[in-house]
Amino acid sequence: MAGIDKLIHERARLLIMTYLASAAKKKVSFNELQQKLEFSSGNLSVQLKKLDAADYVTIQKTFKDNKPYTTAAITAKGAKALQGYLAEMESLINRLKH
Repeated sequence: MAGIDKLIHERARLLIMTYLASAAKKKVSFNELQQKLEFSSGNLSVQLKKLDAADYVTIQKTFKDNKPYTTAAITAKGAKALQGYLAEMESLINRLKH
């Protein structure tokens, strides 16, 4: 269990990371994340800030049609951390099977 990234292991952050990693677009809007993952805006904001602080995602705030527009994208460090997390979980599952 020592190899499990606790930042990613939390359900909300795992959902965010996997959604960003599998998105067709590099940058995903805050609204899309909120709708697809069914998070409150406050919860999504808190979780994104934690991932941003770890340099697992980047957050960009701009304006679109004179309205605030926020996007998030997974970083190379975040993608590597997610792959490591998935490998560790797969290893745990395989140990349970045998």
